[in-house]
Amino acid sequence: MLGAGAAAGALAGLAPRRAGAVLQLNITQGNVQPMPIAIPEFIGVATQDPALGRNVSGIIASNLQRSGLFAPVDPAAYIEKISNIDALPRFPDWRQINAQALVTGRVTQSEGRLRAEFRLWDVFAGQQLHGQQYNTTADNWRRIAHIISDAIYERLTGDKGYFDSRVVFVDESGPKERRVKRLALMDQDGANVRYLTRGDDLVLTPRFSSSADTITYMSYGQGDPKVYLMNIETGQREIVSNFPGMSFSPRFSPDSQRVIFSLQRGGNSNLFVMDLRSKATTRLTDTQVIDTAPSYSPDGARITFESDRGGQQQIYVMAANGGQAQRISFGDGAYSTPVWSPRGDYIAFTKQAQGRFAIGIMRPDGSGERILTEGYHNEGPTWSPNGRVIMFFRDPGGNAGPTLYTVDVTGRNEQLLKTPSYASDPSWSPLLQ
Repeated sequence: MLGAGAAAGALAGLAPRRAGAVLQLNITQGNVQPMPIAIPEFIGVATQDPALGRNVSGIIASNLQRSGLFAPVDPAAYIEKISNIDALPRFPDWRQINAQALVTGRVTQSEGRLRAEFRLWDVFAGQQLHGQQYNTTADNWRRIAHIISDAIYERLTGDKGYFDSRVVFVDESGPKERRVKRLALMDQDGANVRYLTRGDDLVLTPRFSSSADTITYMSYGQGDPKVYLMNIETGQREIVSNFPGMSFSPRFSPDSQRVIFSLQRGGNSNLFVMDLRSKATTRLTDTQVIDTAPSYSPDGARITFESDRGGQQQIYVMAANGGQAQRISFGDGAYSTPVWSPRGDYIAFTKQAQGRFAIGIMRPDGSGERILTEGYHNEGPTWSPNGRVIMFFRDPGGNAGPTLYTVDVTGRNEQLLKTPSYASDPSWSPLLQ
């Protein structure tokens, strides 16, 4: 459990203020110059681990740098050494090294508890922009660092952060012809990996619910593949429903009360939705084609899915309760795996054309299509909680295996996310707070 409180405290009346001097990064533009930000090592008080303060500030710096919006200043350039976060920083020293923002902090341990405090400063205006303190158990220090990162990100960009979140994915190990696939869970930065299944059965397409403690996924056990629900905290799982035929591509509704999926019978597949409370199932499409990979809009009113009803895989949008579907993809090649952004402004997709696989985005009406990254073989986009970053997997083929990457919606900040083994089918959780 985390407790948070404002940390204005003794400095509330000390910081000089200038009218209109509010430091904020505009991330609506296509080309963003990263903001220089100084993040000195947090002061450790009575900590059992002398490196704790350095570790917390290091994670904050890493998070902000990976976002592509911030450029942490090299500590070797620091002029002032922060020894007391309750005193005003020497702003001219930080201006001299071109830092636009400054983060100071302190961590205190006592009887198994941890208190973390931070202050965010506008260097040029010489004023405090934000301050907060958090109380939690000592083993929660890494999550505290993510929460502080989110607070800084939100104050300086105006958007919610995405660092206090997790990713469920398919861990792949062993030789290519005998690859073992397990469900795995990790923090969004690749830390704290733990395994949710043992690898006895093939698992695919894990997806988070809106509560961040439940996932749905597909598993090949005995017989046809089935859709399961799993509580990732307790490990309990249940079959969504035991339909004849094969069920694929499960995904939760925004309120987590329904699961939508594709059910294959013969050579066709159609979309179905199940109410998890009543177990009532509704058929949404009734075609002699392949409709699959459904995803809800954030308000739950519409769904997007892929279908070959036009002769090739394309993306369609229709009402969440079924009805006429509107095709929205019209470029060259095949479109698949559409996923609606949590902001509602874009749909991410995989596009295959001329032997290349691209990850792209388009608006829900099909306009504004933009390719973010290309290569072989890219697939499986999933959105960060704030709708600013997409994670996907890339499989180069041959004897190698898939790896996870992130790219922001401008397409200019692609980064590899390291995992213990090969990894595919990522799904990003909502914020944990």
